[in-house]
Amino acid sequence: MSRVAVRKTYKLYIGGKFPRTESGRYYPLYDPEGKLLANVCQGSRKDFRNAVVAARKAQVGWSAATAYLRSQILYRIAEMLEGRAGQLRDELVSLGSTPRSAEKEVMTAVDTLVYFAGWADKYSQVFSTVNPVASSHFNFSMPEPTGVIAIFAPQETGLSGLVGAIAPVICGGNSCVTLASETRALPAITFGEILNSSDVPGGVVNLLTGSVEELLPHMSSHMDVNGVAYYGEDAQAIQVIQANAALNIRRVGIYDTVKEDPYRIMTFMETKTTWHPVGV
Repeated sequence: MSRVAVRKTYKLYIGGKFPRTESGRYYPLYDPEGKLLANVCQGSRKDFRNAVVAARKAQVGWSAATAYLRSQILYRIAEMLEGRAGQLRDELVSLGSTPRSAEKEVMTAVDTLVYFAGWADKYSQVFSTVNPVASSHFNFSMPEPTGVIAIFAPQETGLSGLVGAIAPVICGGNSCVTLASETRALPAITFGEILNSSDVPGGVVNLLTGSVEELLPHMSSHMDVNGVAYYGEDAQAIQVIQANAALNIRRVGIYDTVKEDPYRIMTFMETKTTWHPVGV
């Protein structure tokens, strides 16, 4: 018997929930042959503000979580992502990837999560230090999370770039609001479903879909955002981000590609120095 397939509704992921955009807008995504794949929410400035509120609320608990717990949760995301590899491959292929490149992108995303899960309880040892001082004190410096990070994920990849942008940020105890690739948005919302079932506290990762051109001025100038990560080479966009960073001295990371590198964790970390007297 013939039946009508249940089409997936691609929503936003904010605060651990899946709301539609408050603006009611959407944009169509097509496959390479021009066939409509889905209508995707076109996130608005208000959606972003809601996501920042959720990220700020979640960041307090996430930064206080033990490094071991954050490591376990990152590894759990990798487990869940690999369990839905078939669905993600299909979505990437529908967007124009070859089956081989889709497989590689999914496995790269899994490996990236495992990589940063391994660093979650190690980067502090590597990047902390005991400083020599000319007084009877111990002087320690150690990294602490910056806060809420706005991320512009790579546009050319739908999954591996998204995961590679988010993983180092949350590994260090930050929360984030991430704008997914506009033209390859389907895997991003599926990734939100994976996060929702992977023990990640709601609000630690928030995912928006929509236009970089529309949201970049708001995401880079919001006064409760502590850092901006931009993946791309648009000189005008980079200039806007860097200029807006001066408004509240927020940290900025400009990258042309994602990378498995512990220094990506440190981009959005602050160094805290503590003095302690030495007993005589």
